Amino acid sequence: MLIEFSVGNYLSFKETVTLSMVATNVIAKNKSVDENNVFDVDEELSLLKSVAVYGANASGKSNLIKAMNFMRWFVLNSSKETQIEDAINVDEFKLSTETEGKPSFFEIVFILEDKLYRYGFEVDEKQVVSEWLFYVPKVRESKLFERDKNGIKMSRVFKEGELISDKTRNNALFLSVNSQFNGKISTSILRWFIDDLNIISGLDSKFYQKITVEYFQDSEYKNEIVQLIRKWDLGIDDIEIDTKEVLPEQFPDFVSDEFRRRMIDAGMQIDEIQTFHKQYDSEGKMVSIVVFDLEENESEGTKKLFAFAIPILESLSNGEILIIDELDARLHPLITREIIELFNSNQTNPENAQLIFTTHDTNLLSHKIFRRDQIWFTEKNRQGATDLYSLVEYKVRNDASFESDYIKGRYGAIPFLGDLTELFEKNG
Repeated sequence: MLIEFSVGNYLSFKETVTLSMVATNVIAKNKSVDENNVFDVDEELSLLKSVAVYGANASGKSNLIKAMNFMRWFVLNSSKETQIEDAINVDEFKLSTETEGKPSFFEIVFILEDKLYRYGFEVDEKQVVSEWLFYVPKVRESKLFERDKNGIKMSRVFKEGELISDKTRNNALFLSVNSQFNGKISTSILRWFIDDLNIISGLDSKFYQKITVEYFQDSEYKNEIVQLIRKWDLGIDDIEIDTKEVLPEQFPDFVSDEFRRRMIDAGMQIDEIQTFHKQYDSEGKMVSIVVFDLEENESEGTKKLFAFAIPILESLSNGEILIIDELDARLHPLITREIIELFNSNQTNPENAQLIFTTHDTNLLSHKIFRRDQIWFTEKNRQGATDLYSLVEYKVRNDASFESDYIKGRYGAIPFLGDLTELFEKNG
């Protein structure tokens, strides 16, 4: 379960901002929204099942997802993908002299195996400047380890790191190195980053289609995927995977003959995703089934939904966190809403999976769908720095039209457009 994520001095974020999944004491107009969109961790902490992030183009919405993605990548790869002399591919905020040469800040708070953890680090292009891991075993937060320029200090609980601190490179995370040596706590946290924190940023539908194909071939998921596709009303009656050997003419022209030969000799295969559609006669009676190739014959929206099927089903089944940049792109507003309602429902989301997404779809700005603390905004100031804030920070009536007020600019986070007619005025 995700509690909050913070980032500072990274891409368009100059100051540290925090996205919180903690439910505030606001009460929604519709009682069912409170009952379905929030779940209790204990008597003191309740979390949100979904959060939507709005903002103008280039306001920093995608940068928030990129920040989460960078943190996840660096945790999983810093100890094995880099060498001692390699630079860290981190982008500081470049539009201020105040942040030049300063480290970027990342911190995440989450619940794992009924314990609350707070983990973070500061990095620049050369090194990990600081790193820390705290947890709450019972009531009070306790240190597991802290790292700064003077070294790494560990608590007695974190014995797994005693012999590893001197094996940690300046450009690698101590947590990641500990996991490489099978440290119990470190390994469980890295497993959380791998299994529970799923991020779809800059969707490559072919990549996610490949994942879906692998799951689809498992009979456990095949029926669920087909049922989900049918409910999205895409005109698809069934789906099959046809595995074929690659033919010479299927390779791009730039591929060398030698590479072509080796791949064919190795029996290289490709998976073609086939969709089945009903064919009707002039009287509207079904007469046969027509087979389409997903890649060639289906729309970009259909391909996206097929690619999203497994991340959605996996998250809901296992109580994971699913983070999607531009959820609404290429999708009909009713389908986008349906995906959100899968998460905002005690019936379809009994494991309390969480959905975080960026969007421009103002149809979703409704008290029938979201509480005020579920709606977030990004806005850049005149110096190009992104601020991140929630609708709960505004005094808004429960029955207010969130969509109308947002379009009118009452919450900020909209583009300021000049008079475009001036561009087309003819010179006298």
